[in-house]
Amino acid sequence: MVTACVFTRPRPETADEHRNRSWAGAAAVAAAVLGVQVVSGAVTAASLQGDWYASLPKPSWTPPDAVFGPVWSVLYLMSAAAASLVWLSRDREDVCCPLAAFGLQLAANLAWSVFFFGLHAPFVAFLDLLALWVLAGLTMLQFFEVSRPAGWLMVPYWLWVSFALTLNGGILFLGRVM
Repeated sequence: MVTACVFTRPRPETADEHRNRSWAGAAAVAAAVLGVQVVSGAVTAASLQGDWYASLPKPSWTPPDAVFGPVWSVLYLMSAAAASLVWLSRDREDVCCPLAAFGLQLAANLAWSVFFFGLHAPFVAFLDLLALWVLAGLTMLQFFEVSRPAGWLMVPYWLWVSFALTLNGGILFLGRVM
């Protein structure tokens, strides 16, 4: 029985099966992004209920708190669309590294919320944000190689991460919080 499984070539996938598997994978990518958004939002919201974040010295260019949720929601949606476009292009051999980079930057994004808002560790969060900035930039460049629209969808995300890096750095500088 096992020998038959090992030496039997699977039947070729039909076009419908391939399309269904493609869209299921794209939906899984979107669900992963949504999961990160939900967890990050919950960690952030819990911290904002206290006075820790409110007491931090912030740069003068810090947007109002109400701006962050909508901006991140749009950026998560755009990044999910970008990763889904790359996933749907996976017949090409060059999508493994871009999708791996996307997964790593998504993990770094989640880690930032945990470090900054959950653990109240702005310096560690800043280091994580540096890694996120590099990974998001790498993801954006790799997405461009697979799908121009996917790359363009990542540009605002990378720019916002750049802005977040300056904000986090500003908080460290102003408060000398290490």
